[in-house]
Amino acid sequence: MTIDYATLAETLQSLTHGETDAVALMATVACEVHHADDRFDWTGFYRVTEPELLKIGPYQGGHGCLVIPFSRGVCGAAARTGQTQLVADVDAFPGHIACASSTRSELVLPVWNGAGDLIGVFDIDSNQPNAFTQEDADQFQAILKNCFASVK
Repeated sequence: MTIDYATLAETLQSLTHGETDAVALMATVACEVHHADDRFDWTGFYRVTEPELLKIGPYQGGHGCLVIPFSRGVCGAAARTGQTQLVADVDAFPGHIACASSTRSELVLPVWNGAGDLIGVFDIDSNQPNAFTQEDADQFQAILKNCFASVK
């Protein structure tokens, strides 16, 4: 299945228009994205809850890690650097945290609110190796920016 990013962005805009609560937005985005493509095995958010610490937020799929420090794993790297992490093979990523043994590849994007503060990361895991492309990363960056712009 290939994602129709224009339709996904339009759907999310329709569902989230005017919403300013970050958790409500995260729940809606996680659900819609998870069901948009068969590559996605786990889809969800880790929220910045205190300095240098992420905690599980709304997600779809099996169990996620409850707490991830900025210093560890792919999600921590995205939060620490503020840069998207496109990982073709999680076993080759130094310090990867295996929240699920089925995960083969991962795409993690930092999530910023309208004020420019990091509020979390959006994590998409796949049970397929090399499941994500730069186009996926670019499209999701635009979608997240649009969805979370109204959060203060």
